Amino acid sequence: MEVDVSRLLHLVETLEQSGTNGETVDKVLKNSGLTRKDLAPTAKSFSYKKEVLFVREASEALRDLTFGARAGLTWKVSNSLTGYISKYSKDLRAAIENTARFHEIIDPAVQYDLRISGNFAAFEVRWKDASYAKFHRHTEFLMFAVLSRMRAISQSSFYPIEIRFQHEVRRSAGDFQKLAGFPVIFGAETLEMILPLAVLDLPIPTYDLRLREHLTEYGERLLSEQGRVKQTLRSKIEGILTSALPARMLTSDEVAASVGMSARTFARRLNEEGTSFRDVVDELRFDLSKTFMKDDMSLSEIAFALGYADQAAFSTAFKRWTGVSPSSFRAQD
Repeated sequence: MEVDVSRLLHLVETLEQSGTNGETVDKVLKNSGLTRKDLAPTAKSFSYKKEVLFVREASEALRDLTFGARAGLTWKVSNSLTGYISKYSKDLRAAIENTARFHEIIDPAVQYDLRISGNFAAFEVRWKDASYAKFHRHTEFLMFAVLSRMRAISQSSFYPIEIRFQHEVRRSAGDFQKLAGFPVIFGAETLEMILPLAVLDLPIPTYDLRLREHLTEYGERLLSEQGRVKQTLRSKIEGILTSALPARMLTSDEVAASVGMSARTFARRLNEEGTSFRDVVDELRFDLSKTFMKDDMSLSEIAFALGYADQAAFSTAFKRWTGVSPSSFRAQD
């Protein structure tokens, strides 16, 4: 899936302003599958996955878990279709509801809904492609970027009641709250932003009914013309496995049943994609283990979160992946 280049340019600018040098920026780009040519003035779009990887690599280069959140909080201008629809909506509630309809045009991974409950509103984000849920730093970027855009179009520096993330960050939780200036919750059941009801009534000064109607008509046309982005079986599996964690790693038969396949068909389809269920589980565990280490989780917590019987079993697997023990790997950081 290709996405607009403007967010990547903003992320690169944020990294450059973080006191790092050009060599580090080039290394982060390279590790994300990008080059300086991808940032040329003629560039229009690039792979969504590369943006996700850039946030992770930049956070690791800076040794700063809050990089994605910081970049999100300074994201002001969106030149996407949904960006313009929100800009010309009547109030913040209309902007959220109008753009939710067309968000899948610009983002292959998530969709969102506005839920009203009692005296607050929940801006709830759900994964269309749950394989992206493992990229915690990019998830933080997206949520804080949404908040920044809401503030920008309403020209109001309002504060949410809280933002809730499903993943954990352990000792760094206070850093996120200090950065945000309001409660930031980790380990929640749902990925969402909780807003005071009054925020939904904030007027948007750039409201233009005619332009908004023209853009939504165009959006409807795009939706009818574009087919649904087809997920690979591997992506579906990663999403199912990630959703079942912590502590429970589903079996091949359980996941096959979840996607409506027999065990034989399941194995054959994975083979056609050049992989196996065991490889998917192994690579997902390895990827998540590195993220959990960055999140300051203890080795016993990581072993539990990834569904290992004990810390020793996790340590054996990690040494097979990297050639070094988890504690040695962490000491190298």
